[in-house]
Amino acid sequence: MQSLTLMQNWPVPTAAAAVVRRDGTLAGRYGPDSHPFRLASVTKPLSAYAALVAVEEGAVELDEPAGPEGSTVGHLLAHTSGLAFDEHRTVAAPGTRRLYSNAGFEVLGDHIAKATEIPFPEYLRQAVLEPLGMGSTSLTGSPAAGGISTVGDLVRFAAELQAPKLLAAGTVAEATSVVFPGLKGVLPGYGHQNPNDWGLGFEIRGTKSPHWTGSASSPRTFGHFGQSGTFLWVDPDAGAACVALTDRDFGEWALPLWPAFTDAVLAELRSA
Repeated sequence: MQSLTLMQNWPVPTAAAAVVRRDGTLAGRYGPDSHPFRLASVTKPLSAYAALVAVEEGAVELDEPAGPEGSTVGHLLAHTSGLAFDEHRTVAAPGTRRLYSNAGFEVLGDHIAKATEIPFPEYLRQAVLEPLGMGSTSLTGSPAAGGISTVGDLVRFAAELQAPKLLAAGTVAEATSVVFPGLKGVLPGYGHQNPNDWGLGFEIRGTKSPHWTGSASSPRTFGHFGQSGTFLWVDPDAGAACVALTDRDFGEWALPLWPAFTDAVLAELRSA
């Protein structure tokens, strides 16, 4: 895809990307396929997927207590537990605000580890990474941001999100639709959003502005970006997903480049 070559002009040492169609075929690829990148918060969708496997296996339930008093597994996945961003302290009642929380995903990982009697990094490997053939992906730290992966591996995950084999299609549909609708909150790097829509571990594009996806991205677009300069989105209306990984931390440089890149990818998909 010609649109992917826009990465040549990004001010980053290394960049790689791929676009995956709904049927799992590759529409295009750019950069090194097997270069390991820090995922930062793009780790969260992987951890969320493992949590949903635990739900389907019956190890945990979405509505069971987890985290602060009144919070559940579902609240932790949807950033509505009331936990602070990077601290294990409660700053709001569960279900009342969309408080993006790394701490919440760490509590979630501990909760699943206790329920399954398997350390969370190992549970993630067994539940998601190994079945999808993601042998170059690992969780070396927090379930919120400690992942390392490659474009080649994330292509497999992007295909799974569009045509699930590890989870029921209904489970993925729920996880990638708005839960606890109407809540305000801050989208890190992009300020206050009203509403700040989120699914179960996946950010929902909705009507957010500004945003890291494109102006042509459908409201149903879901995914995540990471502070390490990474993102993954799935646009159901376009019938495709895009993975973009870099080794320069997210900052001002990305604000104009990422949306323009996504719009170019979507335009090329439409023209094809």
